[in-house]
Amino acid sequence: MAKVDTLFPILQPSPLASLARVAAEAPLDSSGCLTEYRPLASRSILNKTTSNRGLPFTHAINPYRGCEFACRYCYARYTHGFLELTPEDFERKIYFKQNGAWLLEQELERLKAGTEISIGTATDPYQPLERKLAITRSLLEVFARHSGFRLGIVTKSTLVERDIDLLKQIARSNRLTIHLTVTTMDARLARKLEPRAPRPDLRIRAVARLRQEGLRAGVMCSPLMPGITDSRRSISEVARAAAAADASFFTAGALFLKPCSLPTFLASIREHFPSLLASYERRYSRSAFVSAKYRRHVTDLVESVRREYKLGQRHTWEDPTSVTEQESSAVALQPWLPFAS
Repeated sequence: MAKVDTLFPILQPSPLASLARVAAEAPLDSSGCLTEYRPLASRSILNKTTSNRGLPFTHAINPYRGCEFACRYCYARYTHGFLELTPEDFERKIYFKQNGAWLLEQELERLKAGTEISIGTATDPYQPLERKLAITRSLLEVFARHSGFRLGIVTKSTLVERDIDLLKQIARSNRLTIHLTVTTMDARLARKLEPRAPRPDLRIRAVARLRQEGLRAGVMCSPLMPGITDSRRSISEVARAAAAADASFFTAGALFLKPCSLPTFLASIREHFPSLLASYERRYSRSAFVSAKYRRHVTDLVESVRREYKLGQRHTWEDPTSVTEQESSAVALQPWLPFAS
């Protein structure tokens, strides 16, 4: 593999340039595709979380801005607002961060052992462009030279299998957990909800492969969408497949919709599930979260399914000796990731 400095030359953007201006001035690299790809100069690759939702990690890494998988429910569309782009541009204009590996090397030196880091909270780190650029792989190469971190990776892509060699190296000296998001086992339904993501059965196959290699990998059945993927039958189908793949854990989270994502999602509901449109408008017109009553309902349902298929419930950074079943269940049902989200 080429040296990091060659793949990602160290850039020094003007301190006066806004993020939107840097993005707008980035050269286009689309190779004739409908999707636009542009480089994005970055001063940092590690983002400290500021959410008040009790996220189980303190830092996040997103190698890309935007995601080509085009999941209709993705709440991360708001990130394109910082570039002065529309939510619909989220899957059409993809930005890849330059200098990521070099920046990560510097920034990890300032973090203490045990820091919880999640890769892929607002993008998929293994979306199609990664096959060409290998930015995520370059970041994993950095982690492979460090120890003592708690690292989680969230993806819908089977491309994660490409990096099994590095993942095994990382797992030897860090606590590594890999989350494969599987919203439904119905391939036709998945195509409506996640138009460009790999088929659900292929994601399950990736979980099985990761487990065979001794890696801690499990399934996130998220988001649970009222009237679409929240039935016991739908959740059980995913859980059954996860159990057959020897998944390390099985978690689920209710649909979380930021206002910027609502129009895109409702347009999809209007097209594919018109009878549910009024219900979704009522549920999410005033809040990004589902009601407490609905949350309790899906919590009980997921716990029941998990017990039926004897699936673990530990999340990425939980110590099984110190987390109670009640606490674990609470963490498992938090809508904290877009790929998920």
